[in-house]
Amino acid sequence: MNSKPAIKTILICFFLAVCNLLVGCSDGPYQGPYQATGIKVGEITDSTAIVWARLTRYPERTGAEAGMPEVSYYNIKTGETFGKNRKKTGSRHNLIPTVKFPRGKTVDNIEGAVPGTSGKVRVRYKTQRADRWKTTVWREVDPQHDYTCQIKLAGLESNARYRIEVEAKAGRKGIKENIVEGGFRTAPRPDQPERVVFTVSTGQAYGDQDAPSGGYKIYPSMLKLDPSFFVHTGDIIYYDKMGKSLPLARWHWARMYSLPTNMEFHRQVAGYFIKDDHDTLMDDCWPGIKTNYMGDFTFEQGQMVFLEQVPMGERTWRTFRWGKDLQIWLVEGRDFRSPNPMPDGPEKTIWGKEQKSWFKRTVRESDATFRILVSPTPLVGPDRTSKNDNHANKGFAYEGNELRQFISKQKNMFVVCGDRHWQYVSVEAKTGLREYSCGPASNEHAGGWNRDNKMPEHRYLNVVGGFLAVIVERKEGEPTLVFRYYSVDGEILYSSDMI
Repeated sequence: MNSKPAIKTILICFFLAVCNLLVGCSDGPYQGPYQATGIKVGEITDSTAIVWARLTRYPERTGAEAGMPEVSYYNIKTGETFGKNRKKTGSRHNLIPTVKFPRGKTVDNIEGAVPGTSGKVRVRYKTQRADRWKTTVWREVDPQHDYTCQIKLAGLESNARYRIEVEAKAGRKGIKENIVEGGFRTAPRPDQPERVVFTVSTGQAYGDQDAPSGGYKIYPSMLKLDPSFFVHTGDIIYYDKMGKSLPLARWHWARMYSLPTNMEFHRQVAGYFIKDDHDTLMDDCWPGIKTNYMGDFTFEQGQMVFLEQVPMGERTWRTFRWGKDLQIWLVEGRDFRSPNPMPDGPEKTIWGKEQKSWFKRTVRESDATFRILVSPTPLVGPDRTSKNDNHANKGFAYEGNELRQFISKQKNMFVVCGDRHWQYVSVEAKTGLREYSCGPASNEHAGGWNRDNKMPEHRYLNVVGGFLAVIVERKEGEPTLVFRYYSVDGEILYSSDMI
């Protein structure tokens, strides 16, 4: 009997089996890549949107059992070495960190880790009433930018609900696509008087989660309002304690946006994202800051990471029109600022000359019924006397006075701010400018102000977590504006009807 045909058959079968293991087959289980950090849609206009995606090696985040790094510090002034529970001994800038991972762990397999991987993504999209899908071309994710990709959709219908499917594949034939479904709403045209609801939050610390399955209660509470869009005013993540390198900074974003509440919300609601100090580098930072505290991580890297982790257009200071009755301005509070210790005066700035000139010009040009500045930090306050980082502080009083005077002279213009860990509505006595502080993402993160310390400026004060909702609509043909504060569970805490 000739055994050669049998041997040949065995070899062919073995070869095919190996190929199936390496490449996968159309009928077998999906081998990735995955989208375990979800999708984000942002920078919405009446005709465009940006879809953000990131490809991941595994379908789920690493569990809490994996542990997290520990950070210790060496004080170059005193020679002391101590851990995270140190007493404050002088400036943080004199502290050199050392990061120690759990045994056998790296940044790719600690708690919340979601390592990225190569592959391609594309977006299928259509209005809810349409029968046919439109499809973008396949785009490679960028391994130099944490395996992310941003795809701009153009030629969209105004004031329409869109469905999207973000597909991912490894780029080899025969591999099934991983799909994340979602949706968003486009803005009405500037001549359309439509109802618009948007929600606002700040202060989203990973250690202060309050949802039982991980994440934050505010997200399902906000979903119940069916918001047109969402604004995060900054401090989206906090690098300070453990973001001591570029890989650890990106891990902060992965662990935050692989939380179930965050993923579920952002796949359904478009957002605009602003950065502040903690999601740029560290508390009260500025360009050129000299510090040892953040280890190998730099201010410039923080700027880069923010741009790769959220849907973003050409610049981080921008304005958006939402129908006839609403226009919002989102400003950049870190990239152009002067050092905090610099003496105050005409040259000291948070916004920089170009941004400030753009802001004043576009506000004057706007014919929207209501105009809202969304700022990462307060303009009115009151704030703690120990702070020296925003326009409500003495350290930036010159520019603060300039901006408050300008905004207060505009008809129906208001300020919404983040940063502060408490909710408040305040009115500056000198100008009458009204400011609405949205408050932090959870009760666990609330603090920094005594709830009994109600100042003359305060119209509402509450040291709690939750969110702010802004409702613009017409009643009997007349435009109205409401600022409404909610608890983390969606209970109405305070409502301010302006018109």
